[in-house]
Amino acid sequence: MLWLSEVLLQNYELNTFAELTDVIRDKAASGEMFFRMDVKPTYPDTPDNWEDRLEAVFTSVLDEQRR
Repeated sequence: MLWLSEVLLQNYELNTFAELTDVIRDKAASGEMFFRMDVKPTYPDTPDNWEDRLEAVFTSVLDEQRR
């Protein structure tokens, strides 16, 4: 299971929400099946709908792999 808090701790060099979405996409592509958002990212560009955006990035990779 992929936890957002772990991703943030392991990738402390990230500076933007866009960079975070790239990491989430890579994690999903590497075989992670489940994703939990247990903290809110504190980047200045974090959108109000950050949970929906991260979930969409994660599940879009899973959907592509199923095809």
